[in-house]
Amino acid sequence: MPIPVPARAIPPVASNPPPPAPVKWGRTSLSVVGNNGEGEPISLTGFRDHGWPSIILQPGATGLDMPPFALFSDDSPNLDGSIYRSARASAREVVIPVYLYGIDRTTVNQIKRKLFQNLNPKRGYCLLRFTEGDNRSRILQAYYKGGMEGSESTDTAGFTWAKYGLSFTCMDPWFYPDRPESVRWDFGSGEPLLSTSQAFFPMRISAGVMGTGSGLTISNPGDIEAWPTWQLHGPIKNFTLTSPYGQTVKASAPADGSDLVPTGRVLTIDTRPGHKTVKDDLDANYWSRLDTAPEFWSIDPGESTASVSVVTGAGKAAVALSFFPRYASFI
Repeated sequence: MPIPVPARAIPPVASNPPPPAPVKWGRTSLSVVGNNGEGEPISLTGFRDHGWPSIILQPGATGLDMPPFALFSDDSPNLDGSIYRSARASAREVVIPVYLYGIDRTTVNQIKRKLFQNLNPKRGYCLLRFTEGDNRSRILQAYYKGGMEGSESTDTAGFTWAKYGLSFTCMDPWFYPDRPESVRWDFGSGEPLLSTSQAFFPMRISAGVMGTGSGLTISNPGDIEAWPTWQLHGPIKNFTLTSPYGQTVKASAPADGSDLVPTGRVLTIDTRPGHKTVKDDLDANYWSRLDTAPEFWSIDPGESTASVSVVTGAGKAAVALSFFPRYASFI
């Protein structure tokens, strides 16, 4: 006669606990955009109510203010201590604690998978986007490092929720705005030196074929120097871009008297470290046409005075300057 086996008691599934209160940053919101900044934005501060699954930012975020610095020094055999040489900002480490809240098991798993797919560093970097109520954004480029390995302990995960401390490494430690700062200067009057529509005598000479801009004020609202991109719109025979400290990027006129930058062409000088190029809109390389030893200069924070000198050809020319300010924090 078979021995009766008592039925095993199945513990009831606990009801979905209420989510914790989200972090309040005033009017600032935070979202994560994966896949080299081209993925779906995932809000970390958009919790609405208990009836909606969500990711909720928790207290304890670190690494969002001043970046760390590496200091370089030399030791002296005859003096105490060291001699300071230089400093540079190092890669930034950021940790963002989050609470995944699902209204059922399916929704919390969907949130997990969305994060897995967007944060995968093999698919590129993430953008941590901090947006104020006036729609001003600060963006930090970050690579997911860890924190979603998971734990089934009772204080870190449940049937419809999970806690993670998302860890990122930011190779570039500075925050950037959505849009660059820009300014433009126009040169020349648009008329050739000698009239082409009237008789040579009596001779008529047009004014304004040469333009110069000295004492031009450039304002950098960032916390550290910024590297500009220059665009020179032809016709231009020669130009000189001079920093407040006398550093110059200069190109002399061609010996045959032609325009250095012809009418309709745009020469772009990108001074950003790691991106330095001198090319026009047809991809022609102008590096060899610059004068010897150009000094690509940066723009200090605050207001500074620079000089832009241009000799135009037969028409109106322009010089445009743009740069992305760099900020130490998201605020």
